[in-house]
Amino acid sequence: MKAFVEEEIVFPVEFYDVDSMKVVWHGNYVKYMEKGRCALLDKIGFGYLEMEKEGVAFPVVDVKLKYKKSLRFGDKVRVVSSLTEYENCIKISYEIYNAKTGELCTKGESTQMAVEISSMETKFVCPKVFVDKVEALLK
Repeated sequence: MKAFVEEEIVFPVEFYDVDSMKVVWHGNYVKYMEKGRCALLDKIGFGYLEMEKEGVAFPVVDVKLKYKKSLRFGDKVRVVSSLTEYENCIKISYEIYNAKTGELCTKGESTQMAVEISSMETKFVCPKVFVDKVEALLK
């Protein structure tokens, strides 16, 4: 799938993210995806505060994950977030790596739909301001 915009972040596995065996609890990979999504949306210039200012929210409507290898306490996480759809919805694919070894640990994808905050009405196209910001990065 073609990536229109991509962003990468690196951060440590924190102790509060692991279980008693010092392995990252499976649910925290969704949190890691959110960190990557925030970095990507900030790069585009349309983070959550900007969305709110424009009167739109983008709730997550679908999440997919494929676990390949566990991360552990002491590892560094590298999340690569790639925008793969932006006209009708926000679709982002994620690759979560062990930054020390370079191994791919988890792959995922999230889909978000635009909702007009004032009416709570779902929009089936993304706001023009968002599309314009993405397309400005593609030039």
